[in-house]
Amino acid sequence: MEAVGVVCGAVALLAPGIFWAWHFLERMKSQVQAGLLGRGSRALLVIAHPDDEAMFFAPTLLGLARLRHPVFLLCFSAGNYYNQGEIRKKELLQSCDVLGIPPTNVMIIDSRDFPDDPGVQWDTEHVASVLLQHIEVNDINLVRDTLPVTPFLWPPSPPPHPPAHLQGHSKRGNPPRSLSNLLMTTHLLGD
Repeated sequence: MEAVGVVCGAVALLAPGIFWAWHFLERMKSQVQAGLLGRGSRALLVIAHPDDEAMFFAPTLLGLARLRHPVFLLCFSAGNYYNQGEIRKKELLQSCDVLGIPPTNVMIIDSRDFPDDPGVQWDTEHVASVLLQHIEVNDINLVRDTLPVTPFLWPPSPPPHPPAHLQGHSKRGNPPRSLSNLLMTTHLLGD
């Protein structure tokens, strides 16, 4: 009986992610059919730590692979919260292989700047800087992230106001911009 409870709990936790991935894939298919993505779109999935790609984005990644879009993956931590970073890096590369992402298209950042620790908030501007560099180096034109900062799609459709958790002041006294606004400003306007 306890096993049934565990299975039900797991289904309850995974269902929203699976639904979102399905919804995203369906929306993306309609964009492709409408010609909005075009041929040769280079997609980047940005995740906080290993296993997000499989738990939340497997259908999307498989769909992009099926549509022959080159897919890149940027992982901001090795997932070392329980001192299993090396194991989780290998698992991420194996998972990406199954999902159609070659190892040359996978970047795992293993830096003290981005620890796998729920008690540490990453510097949004530093995340955006690393992300922009990765986008430019790999000529990316479609981005999806799962970072604990703010989700966005590239090209962005920024909200009229930044999310409540991003309102406040940065070290320089200016309100921080959401990643989508930062990317749009930097990439499109040459900030």
